[in-house]
Amino acid sequence: MKTVVLKGQKRESVGKKEAKRLRAQEIVPAVLYGGETPIHFSIPFADLRKLIYTPSVYLLELDIDGEVHNAMMQDIQWHPVNEEVLHIDFLKIQDGKSIKIDVPLKISGLAKGIKMGGKLNTNLRRLKVKALATDVPDTIDVNVTKLGIGQSIKVADLNVPNVEFLDAKSNVVVSVAITRAAKSAAGAAMAAGLDDEDEDESGEEAASSEE
Repeated sequence: MKTVVLKGQKRESVGKKEAKRLRAQEIVPAVLYGGETPIHFSIPFADLRKLIYTPSVYLLELDIDGEVHNAMMQDIQWHPVNEEVLHIDFLKIQDGKSIKIDVPLKISGLAKGIKMGGKLNTNLRRLKVKALATDVPDTIDVNVTKLGIGQSIKVADLNVPNVEFLDAKSNVVVSVAITRAAKSAAGAAMAAGLDDEDEDESGEEAASSEE
């Protein structure tokens, strides 16, 4: 997993008025949890772009007034109307202690069912996992090459070393469904086959009568 360095400053005041003042300067209020006490700090919004506008998961080195903490971004609070980050929660990573985090899925390959007229449906975009921070992958890779029409890959079918999936094992991650066009083509093929059989039978009956 990739590591990103972020620099922040401790906040002396934590009220709504102070938070509003910071946002007006494009600075985001934040809190680091997981230690003995929460640490309230702030980060320039410009430094957060590489984290919040990507599906990837990063290990962070949070430099808060010279004190470095290993952490991960846990939650982002957005403005309900404007594209503005109101607040971010970070979680401190402790050696030997597992964390729970959402990891994006990466679909690869061309399902054989698509070549037969099927449609690929991606039901999940991220999965919640539990693992040591050093074992958390950037993405969970799912290869769909072998999927035929009507087949699917479930959470139970996935396997990533040292990673525990917390979503229900029966949840469908990706599937190949039959389309209307494929159904019509299959129906037409079946009808054509029946017509051919009828013609063959008619021909056999005519030949028998001639004899």
